[in-house]
Amino acid sequence: MGQGGALTGASMGGPLMQRRQWLHSLGAAAAALAGCTPAAPRVEDLPGGFTGQALERGHSLRPYWQRLAQGLPLPPPAAVHHAPVVIAGGGMAGLAAARALEHMGVQGAAVLDTQSALGGNSQGGMVEGVACPLGAHYLPLPGDDAPEVQDWLEELGLRRREAGRWRYDERHLCHSPQERLYWQGQWHEGLLPVDGVPAATLQQYQKWERLVRAASAQARFSMPAARSWLRAGGVSAAHAALDAQHFGAWLSAQGIDDPHLLWYLNYCCRDDFGAGIDRVSAWAGVHYFASRHGFHAPRPEAPGEGDAEGGDQVLTWPQGNGWLVQQLQSRLRATQQVPDCSVLAITEGRHGVQVDVYHHGRAQHEQWLAPRCVVALPSFIAARAVQSPPGWVRRVALRLDWAPWLVANIHLRAPLADYPGAAPAWDNVLYQDGNAGGLGYVDAGHQRLDRLTPASTVLTYYQALGDQPDGRAQLQQQPFAHWRDRIVGSLRDAHPDLLRQATRMDITRYGHAMAIPRPGDQQFLSEIAIQRNLHAHKQLWNGERVSPWPTLATARLAFAHADWAGYSVLEEAFIRGHHAGVWAGAA
Repeated sequence: MGQGGALTGASMGGPLMQRRQWLHSLGAAAAALAGCTPAAPRVEDLPGGFTGQALERGHSLRPYWQRLAQGLPLPPPAAVHHAPVVIAGGGMAGLAAARALEHMGVQGAAVLDTQSALGGNSQGGMVEGVACPLGAHYLPLPGDDAPEVQDWLEELGLRRREAGRWRYDERHLCHSPQERLYWQGQWHEGLLPVDGVPAATLQQYQKWERLVRAASAQARFSMPAARSWLRAGGVSAAHAALDAQHFGAWLSAQGIDDPHLLWYLNYCCRDDFGAGIDRVSAWAGVHYFASRHGFHAPRPEAPGEGDAEGGDQVLTWPQGNGWLVQQLQSRLRATQQVPDCSVLAITEGRHGVQVDVYHHGRAQHEQWLAPRCVVALPSFIAARAVQSPPGWVRRVALRLDWAPWLVANIHLRAPLADYPGAAPAWDNVLYQDGNAGGLGYVDAGHQRLDRLTPASTVLTYYQALGDQPDGRAQLQQQPFAHWRDRIVGSLRDAHPDLLRQATRMDITRYGHAMAIPRPGDQQFLSEIAIQRNLHAHKQLWNGERVSPWPTLATARLAFAHADWAGYSVLEEAFIRGHHAGVWAGAA
């Protein structure tokens, strides 16, 4: 959420204004009718439950892991399967590895995942027949540091060259209006507080723009981050200085103290990293902007025309990045996709790899045998599952910290009445909700071509819990009603008629949604990638030379996950999975 382009005033006319007037009329009518109804709807009457991720599956494996930790063998498997390559983990990295293997002509590889659907944090779902995201919901247009992602989007038909320029399919680009902020009792265009702020605030916005530009001039930021590691032979001195301190402390040292700007930067960090400016590193805070679109401050002479995000475009779909997962899965013609299958142990032998799993659907221990394995698991699971893992796997698992997340999908029978100000947008953020960890919501119906006709939709609300010491325990222990009541309470100020239109709320919980890039993590991870990688090499892909990539591997295992970048975005996971698949297929 937060990396889309800010809306300009030019897009406020025509049909969208007609829709706003219709919504205002609807709100007035709803208010008039409210006096005739016997009782206002109650939050406890809103049905729903937990969906999307079965947290209990991971906990149910503890007896097996305890047995292995004691040096005791697992019971004999009920079934034994064979594959040329086993991919442990069916998130974006695992699916990218499977795609790369098929491109290299490998048939019959197996992707195993503990959940009932593949996709990891990029899954999509349905509520009352309406598609919606269960996690990640957009992809910024990739830059030239991510040719692997560019090639993939071209393969999907999303990107093509016309008259010597690359163009993206406008049906899949986020439609306008893209984002708005609920602040001081009304909606404002963009996500940066601008209207009515003092001149000193606008000056600090400009100062932040200069700081981002200066940091980019000192050392290049890239997406994925490892491309800059490779150029510099590790983390550059400028990046290391940023990586050594917390973002909040660094901002203070630079004289950034405006509460509006600090709120915005804190929101950006919680949105991308799951935790705020006092937990993430200064490198992460600057990288958020410098690796993609920079920062363009609004100007005092025309504050309404400012663009906090530089007009950067994003690709999005009703089901969020679940659409990309569907495209990956549907194009895997010769790969075995095995959900409901939790990895218990990965044993690397002289002649191959043995992967012991528990199949939840069949309620039995099974085994997979393959010459090679791509370990596309979070590092803390990889360190537990891999028997006698390399020391650097253990060290990463002990060092990283992960943010828990909550995603709530609220089905609406009809559009909500709206306050004056900016028109309903794709990304809708509430300024006051930041104290509760809320990141606002996206409208799953925003990409419909006919948005003037009233229709049901789903609002996907996000909450990052990485700043709360007991956030993971809360996520596991608190009942559905606790979260439902809290979310409705957060949204009711901006949407008083929410309960009149809401028919259901489904909540997806992620206990370890993403690694939080804390001070020192980049230095630590780059040293492992550069100094301990065994298989950095050049290769040809789609006829173009790709920079050497530090595939982390042993003789028969390749490790691929966004954890190895220290933070979680699609580009990092996809590119690491792609190169691990290339490594496994080249053997």
